[in-house]
Amino acid sequence: MKKWAFVSDFDGTISKQDFYWMVIEKYFPEGRTLYDEWKSEKVKDIDFLSRVFKSINQEEEQIIQDIYDMAIDPHVPDFIRKVQENGGDFFILSAGTDFYIKHTLEKYGITNVPVFSNEGFYKEQNVHMNVQESNWHYHERYGIDKSKVIKKLKEEYETVDFIGDSEPDSHPAVYADTTYAIGVLQEILKERNVPFIPVSSFKEVEAHLIDSKVVTGEG
Repeated sequence: MKKWAFVSDFDGTISKQDFYWMVIEKYFPEGRTLYDEWKSEKVKDIDFLSRVFKSINQEEEQIIQDIYDMAIDPHVPDFIRKVQENGGDFFILSAGTDFYIKHTLEKYGITNVPVFSNEGFYKEQNVHMNVQESNWHYHERYGIDKSKVIKKLKEEYETVDFIGDSEPDSHPAVYADTTYAIGVLQEILKERNVPFIPVSSFKEVEAHLIDSKVVTGEG
């Protein structure tokens, strides 16, 4: 059995802004109404995202540039290296799509980071999602069942830590050995009596790992 896995959500956790909000603000203002319907649970997460991502109507080069322009937590690249240097494996777990995640990793030269997410691809000026019900981690609402991924990793690793920021992250948080919560996830986990460590950045997570002697403070 392997020693340690650190699993991170992407949108709003690694990235400062959800990719769908960037699309809505830049290309799809009508998406605000759709957002309200989604938040009132009239529309499933996967249907909301699919509709937004298919409303960009730009060439692939422009979409990739938009992805590159999205801000991330500046400490993430160093944090990933710190995890890897201390015998851990870093994973990204997202209910968005791997299309923009993989471009972000490429931009920052981040390697050896497996991505669990909904498959995404460029076609006809938009980003399309390929969600297969036959996938072992399929979920009807989110496209990907984050809890299943965490539980599967726990079969392979002695310790699985997780960080997230929103409602979909409340489900895998139940199964992680340690959950770091950003933003609204803190209140959700409080209400559900799920233990967590409140943080606002990966710098704070690293400080906790150093204090816990999971990683060294060197380097």
